[in-house]
Amino acid sequence: MAAISAAQVKELRLKTDAPMMECKKALTEADGDMAKAEEILRVKLGNKATKAASRVTAEGVVVVYVSDDKKLGAILEVNSETDFVAKNPEFLQMAREAVKLVAEKNPADVAALLELPLGETTVEGVRKALVGKIGENMTFRRFARVEAQGFIEQYVHGSRIGVLVDMVGGNEELAHDIAMHIAATKPKAIDETGIDHALIDSERRIAIEKAREAGKPEAMLERIAEGSVKKFLKEVTLVNQPFVKDDKKSVADLLKAADAKIASYVLYVVGEGIEKRVDDFAAEVAAQQAAAAKA
Repeated sequence: MAAISAAQVKELRLKTDAPMMECKKALTEADGDMAKAEEILRVKLGNKATKAASRVTAEGVVVVYVSDDKKLGAILEVNSETDFVAKNPEFLQMAREAVKLVAEKNPADVAALLELPLGETTVEGVRKALVGKIGENMTFRRFARVEAQGFIEQYVHGSRIGVLVDMVGGNEELAHDIAMHIAATKPKAIDETGIDHALIDSERRIAIEKAREAGKPEAMLERIAEGSVKKFLKEVTLVNQPFVKDDKKSVADLLKAADAKIASYVLYVVGEGIEKRVDDFAAEVAAQQAAAAKA
């Protein structure tokens, strides 16, 4: 059996927000396999084991650019250490100018973007000068560039959530509504074909284990799991979601009525996947040991 390190326990705790001792038990049961341990915690603790994944603490902005003819779009995330800097006019100007460069110059990656000319220097030169002036680090994290099959619509919510939608058919009002819907519901894909099979398999295993622990007959487990997977896919696929402005209709219903389809979309949330929280791990260990000694 693999030895479970404190670092592994801490990593799993940061991912799941589950109690430290539960994380250690899950890792032990999973023989050190992080993904399997996360599944074990979800079976035992339900949604509590995934709430940390939705907690975002990094600061910065998401900016978008759409050409006048709506045939070209770009989206960019620029991070800062504090929300105060994320509201700085010079920081925002740098981000807006950089996202336009993404659309017009089509850099291969962030490194190539930083080398592009901007004003009398480069994007990286502007970034370094602003870091020196403000005294806080800032980084260009990621971007996407979209050449439309139909036309591009955008939606930005409070500078922290940005969406680009490429719609074929339909109209601008519908495209904007769907972009806003995406910002609110954060689907994982347009439809089932865009969902990773590993994610579906994980949901199926979790459903089976939950049903088994609840004492359901073995003969019913697969049917229960299939129902859970269908529910999961309805929740995470754009076309199957109830429309946020009228939950009696699905997004698919709206698209069908307008003879339209979504060719692609891009959703960025500031700090998504970045965890800044700092735990006093030693203090937590001591507290857990003290509680165990009293029991």
